[in-house]
Amino acid sequence: MLHPLTHGRVPRLIGALLLLVAAAACRQDMHDQPAYTALQQSDFFPDGKASRPLVENTVARGSMDNDALVPSPDTLATDFPIAVTDAVMKRGQERFNIYCSPCHGRTGAGDGMVVQRGYPRPPTYWDPVRDLKSKPVGYIYEVITNGLNRMPAYETQVPVRDRWAIAAYVRALQLAATATPDDVPAAERASLDKPASSHEGPHSAHAAEGK
Repeated sequence: MLHPLTHGRVPRLIGALLLLVAAAACRQDMHDQPAYTALQQSDFFPDGKASRPLVENTVARGSMDNDALVPSPDTLATDFPIAVTDAVMKRGQERFNIYCSPCHGRTGAGDGMVVQRGYPRPPTYWDPVRDLKSKPVGYIYEVITNGLNRMPAYETQVPVRDRWAIAAYVRALQLAATATPDDVPAAERASLDKPASSHEGPHSAHAAEGK
């Protein structure tokens, strides 16, 4: 008859042996696979390079015209690579209202809806401390692409051309916030004194008919 202590020790010894066998069966081959880093030298390929050349006729992922619009990573673009037309400005406004206004507000004052609900307020686009107005337009494009501080990157959500359109619209918001009537072209100044008809809806029209 086994001693009580010996009887209780046997199952533990068997369990320990099973764990040792299981541990011996575990190998690190899947975790420590031989791999090369980019541009590393290799004796496996005839040209001695680990990085392989692109397959013939390979094209970039995305739109074919994107490469010409992507600025150099070493410098900030000072000019727009696209023509800033009315259509571009309208597109920039539309994309801005979708992606940027929740934080920055519709006018760039940093009073977007999420800010009103407690999110940290971003600086205005004309903040004299940040002096964003003096930054090159490539800076705006860069921040949209890669984010800054609490602002996330929008590279995957906003195509390259739309980023430039948003940058153009941000420039318009900066100008509008600090402009004077003298900055408005003479041919357009008369429209500043006209009442905005866009606020008149069907209710006001029916009210006028009832008078």
